[in-house]
Amino acid sequence: MRVLAIITGEYGQRHVDNIRAHAPSDWAIEVWRAPAFYPPVIDYPEEHLPESLPGEEDGVDLILAFAEHKGVAELLPEIVRRTGAQAVIAPVDREEWLPRGLARQLRRWLDEMDVACVTPKPLCSLTETHYNVKEHRAEFDDPLIAEFARHFGRPKFSITVDAETRDLLRIEVARDAVCGCARYVAQELVGVPADDAERLAGLLHHHFPCLASMGIDDDFGDTIMHISGNIMKEEIKEEVEEYKDIRYIRPGKKAE
Repeated sequence: MRVLAIITGEYGQRHVDNIRAHAPSDWAIEVWRAPAFYPPVIDYPEEHLPESLPGEEDGVDLILAFAEHKGVAELLPEIVRRTGAQAVIAPVDREEWLPRGLARQLRRWLDEMDVACVTPKPLCSLTETHYNVKEHRAEFDDPLIAEFARHFGRPKFSITVDAETRDLLRIEVARDAVCGCARYVAQELVGVPADDAERLAGLLHHHFPCLASMGIDDDFGDTIMHISGNIMKEEIKEEVEEYKDIRYIRPGKKAE
């Protein structure tokens, strides 16, 4: 698979570094570092693009839009046209980078070009078939995005627990978060008691650190960072739930 990642700063660079380190060997990863600033209105996208984009000559299958400026989203249809890309992943880890109205418009633009586009919010909600959480969950059907999401997206673990001590012995990362957070959490949780794993996973997620927004998001009534942390905790909980020591308290008799 031929991939073009568009970045403007540290957020995107960390994603690219992790993808390059752990992607299948037959993926070709190209990177374009876009300008960090754009005018309020972009009338002619081609004026903000280089004469030649990475991967343009041989063509691109999938575009990863990891830029930290909403102006890049307005360039994507032209980038798709020039590279021949058939699918786009444009995450919403911060609303100011890709506002919801622009995200809807981007999906519409690309749909008119017969190009698949998903805008996962947060990025670590992406699976092979859907993205987003709760009532905002959205389904999709695209082989290129699904292939990417087999390896990167919503964290997925396979955990071996000692039946006697209930400590976590081994943790395999079946699917990493794009930023690499799942591998970090897995490494740090080895040896931890099952009772503590879910709570510590949430703390480790924040310590990584997660770069999603800490402002209250109108869709969730919570921060995108907390939504991301809850996804991590839910995946760990699913793996260790049967090993947790759940105690029940039986109320005593009412005093006379």
